[in-house]
Formats: sequence, C-alpha cells, structure tokens
Amino acid sequence: MRTALVHDWLTTIAGAEKVLEAIYELYPSPIYSLVVDKNNLKNTIFENAYIYTSFIQKFPFSKKIYRNYLPFFPLAIEQFDLSKYDVIISSSHAVAKGVLTNHNQLHICYCHTPIRYAWDLYHQYLKESKLERGLKGWIAKYILHKIRIWDISTANRPDYYIANSIYVAKRIKKIYAKEATVIYPPVDIDKFELYTKKEDFYLTASRMVPYKKIDLIVQAFSKMPDKKLVVIGDGPDFKKIKKIATKNIEILGYQPFEVLKDYMKKAKAFIFAAEEDFGIIPVEAQACGTPVIAYGKGGVTETVIQNETGIFFMEQTVDSIINAVKDFEKKENYFDYNKIRKNAEKFSKENFKAKLKEFIENKINERLKI
Repeated sequence: MRTALVHDWLTTIAGAEKVLEAIYELYPSPIYSLVVDKNNLKNTIFENAYIYTSFIQKFPFSKKIYRNYLPFFPLAIEQFDLSKYDVIISSSHAVAKGVLTNHNQLHICYCHTPIRYAWDLYHQYLKESKLERGLKGWIAKYILHKIRIWDISTANRPDYYIANSIYVAKRIKKIYAKEATVIYPPVDIDKFELYTKKEDFYLTASRMVPYKKIDLIVQAFSKMPDKKLVVIGDGPDFKKIKKIATKNIEILGYQPFEVLKDYMKKAKAFIFAAEEDFGIIPVEAQACGTPVIAYGKGGVTETVIQNETGIFFMEQTVDSIINAVKDFEKKENYFDYNKIRKNAEKFSKENFKAKLKEFIENKINERLKI
C-alpha cells in the first residue's frame, strides 16, 4: 500500500510534530506540508524525509509569517496531487484534513483539533489580536467566516477521524458531526525518570502566552509568600509576568531540557492553569512522579486522576489556585510517586504507535474486503 502523510506546516518540532514523527516511524512516507523550515528539522527524523511544499513556501518570509497567509491555506492544501497513493494519513490542526482524495483512496485524519481560532477560540483570538473592530477587524472576521465555511465543507473528506482526547472528539462531533476514535498522543516518557526526593517548591513551565494563564499562577503565589514558585518559559507575556512576581517567585525564562527536567523531578507539584486539548507537560511531570495541580477542564482531566496523581481546581482564578494548593498540602503525604509514574506510562510513544497501527491496519483490511 502506497502511503502519504499530510501535515499543516513543518516549521518547528512541537506537540503535533511529535505525533507526525511517531506516524512517520510507523509509515516512512512522503510528507506534504504547506510550509517547511528545513533549518529547524536538522538532527530530526524529518531531516532526510521527502517533503513536498505548497506555493505558500515561495511567498515572502513564509517560514516566519506563514500564518499571515491563512486566506490561501484552503487553496494551497487542495493543490497537492495525492492520486498515486492508496492511503493518506493527515495530521491536522488547521487545513491538512482538507486534501483532495478519490473514492479508491483511504484517508485517515489524526485531528489535533478543528481550527481553534476559527471556532471555539474565535472571539478570544480577535480580542487578543486587537481585531474586534476597525477595517483590519472586519477583514479578519470575513476571512475566518470563509475558513469556517470551507472547514465544514471538507468534513467528509477524511474517511475516519482519530482525536487526541475525548475532549477533542466532542469538538469534532459538535463541529463536523463526525465520530472520532480517541488515541492519545505520544509522550516521551523514557526521557523522564521517577524521582522521589521532592523539594519544597512548586513549578510551572510554559510558553508565556495569554491562554496559558501563567499570570494567574504568579498572582496566586504572590499572595502565598511562604510558598516558593519556580517559573520556566519565555514568550510575549514574559516581561508582564516578571513584573508582578514577588520575592518567593523565581522567573527563570527559557531553560534547556535538562534544566527543566531537573526542576520537574524535584518539584513538590506542577501547576497547570491552561485549558488544553491534551496537555503534554502535565504527563511529563507525572513521568517524574510529580503530582499535578491543574485546571479541571480539557484534556488534562483524562491524564490526571483526582486525588491520586493530582488535584483539580475548577475556575481559572487566583483564589481557585490558592485553594487548590492548600488542598494539595493537606493531602501531599498520601500521593504515591510510583503510582503517578505508572499513570504517565499509559501515554508512552510505544502505546500510541501500537494503537495507531492497529487502527490503520484494521481500516486497510476492511477496505480490501470491499
């Protein structure tokens, strides 16, 4: 069976690219992507892969500002000629699911999410981008309106959907009216090891953008001067967050992986306040045996077990975080670090590949019987 992989864009290695990496290990195939930055693919599995790009690759500064070319995404993804392949596997959080296939081809879409800034984060995106009003605002709203129409019109193009969480499967059902099989994304569990000698500090780590809510965590700990918080990460909100940090809060900025891992191993708990589709970093923390204190919405509710591997708070507010930390400290002696590590192992790369391969092979066999 001749196989092709389709991915929205390959400009860095993040969560979606880790999924593509695992798929590529199972099915080494040509990759079709709107834009590729080969400089960022050096020393990765994709360095020597056959990668085909769209006409957007030729646009000015496309590797850096490809998102500015959003109006061209639907047209660009439809220009890929995949007619010589039997099986197409798309890894989609934007438009990859919209590639054109024929009735003889099997198209399986691993959907990280329907386009979030066009759907459930639409109003938040406009607000944060200061596009709620004015000429630029109207243009943005019109473009996203057209993207939504195209996105719905292409819902039938994949034969099967795989979602990265039950949370995303519900969104796929709501937006596309399609059922999705849940296969959790791969987490590099083997890069982390169980560590039981926890120290007296809390940790949060993330790219500092508004929806991660790092500012809320920092504000909460500024009201708990007796508790130490370490913050790792960089991004647009870095200066704002550093400005509100009190003496008990260490803002370390970007740190290499080994430094992050060391803090993650030793922290008494990892704080996570974002609403994520899945959320890889809380699983990584658990792989170190570190309990997680998390906002109880989104994919994290499927990876953290209340009162066994962590504690949930139910509102994205300072008071809610403070109360969760106090609740954790009453229970922290009851957390079993070995059980926390064991829970994380369910989300290993090996499990992902085994479940994905079984799903794809079953669908191929079903197709051959027709």
